[in-house]
Amino acid sequence: MPTPILQAERTLTELDFARLSSLAGRQLPSELEALLDSADVTASRAVPANVVTMYSRVELVDVHTRRRQVLTLCYPADAAPAAGFISVLSPVGSGLIGLKLGQVARWSTPTGEEGAAEIVDILFQPEASGDYLT
Repeated sequence: MPTPILQAERTLTELDFARLSSLAGRQLPSELEALLDSADVTASRAVPANVVTMYSRVELVDVHTRRRQVLTLCYPADAAPAAGFISVLSPVGSGLIGLKLGQVARWSTPTGEEGAAEIVDILFQPEASGDYLT
């Protein structure tokens, strides 16, 4: 079983917190369970624009390879990895949710491989565009 990777303090909107908590009937990654227990929860209208929320589109730079990629964080039903839509239940998705621009997301794959990528841009955040219900 992979060892959870400790993260910096993270922020979730009330809506993201409620929806992620409702996924509790599923087998949640241990990192996501720990996040739900420790996250700073705030109103959607009060979340800073530099925080990765659900359906945020982010640009990442892998800290090892320097490869850039753009990903959209989504719920499992909307996941399409080949199109850049990654589930919040995936190791990368669990590593991203609630982090701020400039922070490094860290994750461990089911095979034990560790990954890390810096959030270099938040190209879209629903709350910053006035969408508080996504």
